Amino acid sequence: MVKLGQLQSGDIVMVNDDGLMREGTVIETNGEEHMALIDNGIQEFWYPPQDIFPVALDEAQLMKFGFEKEPLDGSAIKYKKGVFRLVTPVAGDFSKLDMWYREDNRHFHVPIAVHELQNLHSSMTKVPLERP
Repeated sequence: MVKLGQLQSGDIVMVNDDGLMREGTVIETNGEEHMALIDNGIQEFWYPPQDIFPVALDEAQLMKFGFEKEPLDGSAIKYKKGVFRLVTPVAGDFSKLDMWYREDNRHFHVPIAVHELQNLHSSMTKVPLERP
């Protein structure tokens, strides 16, 4: 389950659509009704928080956003999009991340979700991270 306060327009999440899990894009949230309007690929529908789930961040998700992959020494991998950088110390292991944009460096020792990466990218670069 994802807290509504974590969601911003454009965030990618999974929704439980009558028992079928679908990837969707947040259109807007409504704090008073405690629901989020999400385009689930078929239609836009209002979902309560208990039907909204994070999408795990992995290499496939980064490639969907247009990141370029660059192997580093050893098993570390750098992912680049413009001047935004994200490094995993071990290929395929997204449980520890270093990311930076200019002088803003951040380190994570827990896995993050796709919507969290989108929100971090937006706060660091002031540009939304969207799929092409």
